[in-house]
Amino acid sequence: MLTVFSSSHRLHHGSELKDGALTPSFEKPQRAETVLARVRASGLGEVIAEQRHDRACYVAAHSERYVSFLENAWSEWAATGKSHDALPLVWPVRDLASAPEPGFIDGKLGFYAMDAGSPITAGTWEAVRASADVALTGMDQVIAGAPGAFALCRPPGHHAAREYMGGYCYLNNAAIAAERCLAQGAKRVAILDVDFHHGNGTQNIFYDRPDVFFASIHGDPRVSYPYFSGYAEETGRGAGEGCNANYPLPRGTTWSHYQQALDHALQRIVAWRPEFLVISLGVDTFEHDPISHFLLTSENFLRLGQCIASSGLPTLFVMEGGYMVDEIGINAVNVLQGFEASA
Repeated sequence: MLTVFSSSHRLHHGSELKDGALTPSFEKPQRAETVLARVRASGLGEVIAEQRHDRACYVAAHSERYVSFLENAWSEWAATGKSHDALPLVWPVRDLASAPEPGFIDGKLGFYAMDAGSPITAGTWEAVRASADVALTGMDQVIAGAPGAFALCRPPGHHAAREYMGGYCYLNNAAIAAERCLAQGAKRVAILDVDFHHGNGTQNIFYDRPDVFFASIHGDPRVSYPYFSGYAEETGRGAGEGCNANYPLPRGTTWSHYQQALDHALQRIVAWRPEFLVISLGVDTFEHDPISHFLLTSENFLRLGQCIASSGLPTLFVMEGGYMVDEIGINAVNVLQGFEASA
């Protein structure tokens, strides 16, 4: 299987506000490097660099003003004399939700963010843009006829909504890839999110759309990030009613319980008859992941890939979460090898 990778991801690394302390982010460059090393060691296939894509590809999934904010946030922050990571100070809470976009960077950071876990640094935009291009390059390969491809994206993307960043995510790589399919003539695309955390950003982008089916299997939002989305009753809105499926699972979920949700999600996807499948591939469902609460084993990730292959759909895997345990590369590649062995 072809892997797409960008060295530009190394330009982004910062701090996050977590558990009441400002600490180095769990989402660090070593994540992608560990996965890449396993890709190469396993002989998975060729590794290529991303191709630059037009900015319009990003705006297809986001708004113009949000993409413009990401492009210019660091320069606006630096212009105030600051050189440390840019993080939000204040957010437009419920009774301020209709407030207009602020004109100053401190306000913009909160206006376009859901948390204080997605810092803007001097290299963030270049890394984010390249990550989206990794997904687009992989999607182009699948559209051209490859049965599967792996977009080794970093930063990840599934928490990034149409107009906000969060959860280490800035541009929604999976959504941008799905929009690429539609722009190239596909009528229906499905996205399956297997990250431990609900793909709230992807849901936000497609919630009222009838041309993208979104399914997410994740930790119960009553006790797990992002807390405010991912409930089973969220099934779509308007023209998108019935095109959104959430499978919130309890802490301590093992493979036997997880597979039931996976099988049901895949059955719904196949019945919906999409032309392409995008997998938001988070491996933070692993039993030893430092910030998640499921109990999947490395062997289970092989099974996960085999189950996905049973859909029979051309599939792009887009890297999402999975944090610094030694097995992150093993688990990601196990999914891909399981898929290839059964496709």
